[in-house]
Amino acid sequence: MMRIGHGYDVHQFADGRRCILGGVDVPSDRGLLGHSDADVLAHAVADAVLGASRLGDIGKLFPDTDPAYEGADSLVLLARVAELVRSEGFEIVDVDSTVAVQAPKLAPYRDQMRENLAAALGLSAENVGVKATTTEGLGFVGRKEGIAAWAVALLEKQ
Repeated sequence: MMRIGHGYDVHQFADGRRCILGGVDVPSDRGLLGHSDADVLAHAVADAVLGASRLGDIGKLFPDTDPAYEGADSLVLLARVAELVRSEGFEIVDVDSTVAVQAPKLAPYRDQMRENLAAALGLSAENVGVKATTTEGLGFVGRKEGIAAWAVALLEKQ
C-alpha cells in the first residue's frame, strides 16, 4: 500500500533570528520567527510525511506551547518523525518540496538542504527534492514578509 502526504508551512521574517532552511543557516539580514528554529522547509516535509502516515502533524507532536521545543533543531524533529512512521510500519520512499522566497536566493544551498533532509529521513539525497521559486513580487512572499514551503511524501506500508 502506497500513500501520499502533503505538507505546507509558513513563517514570517523577524530581525535578530537566523534563517534556517533545510538545516542550512542561509545568510540573510533577517531570519524566521517561530518557537523552534522555524525551519519552514523541514516543517513542511515533516507534515507531508506525517500526513501520508495519518499520524497527525508537527503541531500535535511538538506543540509550540511546550518549552521543550523552544529553539529546537527542526532536523532533529524531522528525524523523530521518520522514526515514528517507521515504527508504525511505513517506509519513506520519496519526498519533494518547493520553497517560495523572494530573498535570499537558495540555489547555492539547495544540494546541502537535500543532503540534510535526506539524512534526517534516513534516505539517499536522490530521493529528496528541493526547489526554490519567487512569487514575482506578489503576496507576502513577494513583499519579503516571510517564506512558504510545500512538500509531498510518498510512503509505503511494509
